[in-house]
Amino acid sequence: MASVVQWIQGTRPRTLPNSIAPVVVGAAAAHHIDEFKPLHTALALVVSVAFQIGVNYANDYSDGIRGTDDNRVGPFRLTGSGAAEPAKVRLAAFIALGIGAVAGLALVAVSGFWWLLALGAVCIAGAWFYTGGKRPYGYAGLGEIAVFLFFGPAAVLGTLYVQTGEITGIGIGSSIAMGAISAAVLVANNLRDIPTDAVSGKRTLAVVLGDKDTRRLYLALVAVPFLIALGMTVRVPYALLGFLAAPVLLPAVRRVASGRGGRDLIPVLQFTGIAMLAWAVLVSAGLALD
Repeated sequence: MASVVQWIQGTRPRTLPNSIAPVVVGAAAAHHIDEFKPLHTALALVVSVAFQIGVNYANDYSDGIRGTDDNRVGPFRLTGSGAAEPAKVRLAAFIALGIGAVAGLALVAVSGFWWLLALGAVCIAGAWFYTGGKRPYGYAGLGEIAVFLFFGPAAVLGTLYVQTGEITGIGIGSSIAMGAISAAVLVANNLRDIPTDAVSGKRTLAVVLGDKDTRRLYLALVAVPFLIALGMTVRVPYALLGFLAAPVLLPAVRRVASGRGGRDLIPVLQFTGIAMLAWAVLVSAGLALD
């Protein structure tokens, strides 16, 4: 039986900033127009984190039963390692997605925007079919696009909209920033797994592009939030605070740019995730100061 620590590892803690940072900056965008609602933000955070954990467990289950994780270089996996029965990992994914769905229903109820139930259904389907089902889109090089959309526009603008009933320019810019750096986390993960994914038939974008171009893509994506912060200064000068996240990202950029691979790329996910959260918090502070 898998231990409690192993189940926690199965949530992939290094990736959780992907779900926290968009809600932080979305709430800050709502606060910027004096429409911040704590309850709405809290519910949005539960939805985002629960869905993130759900997709991580679902990915663990689906990749594990396909054999994709049999010879992986990356962090611990419950199914692939044999530490947990596949059915239990699948159940954990369903429970996490169910918690997110209940919180989402409550959020829709308090906000009154019932059409957002459709967006929630799309998010749940996206979480499962990333690596699940007969034709998972994560095996067809579409994972980065999905991550950009779900952790960028969907999470940021969704958090903003349920509080304000509108979409702002600051919100759109922030959603692009969050989507880009969230996709960079997946790019780094898939860069590390190119050798094993290619053998197992998992045709990720990294496998399609190859090592060199995947590194270029990562570097381009992590630059986007800083370009967005610079653009924001036209309306919010304090958005320059976002640049204070650059030193946090630097170790990851060095590892990717220097050509390091295998286990040496594992910390890149953590550094990128922390930099994403730092950017969100710093830009949010800038919006509050404006």
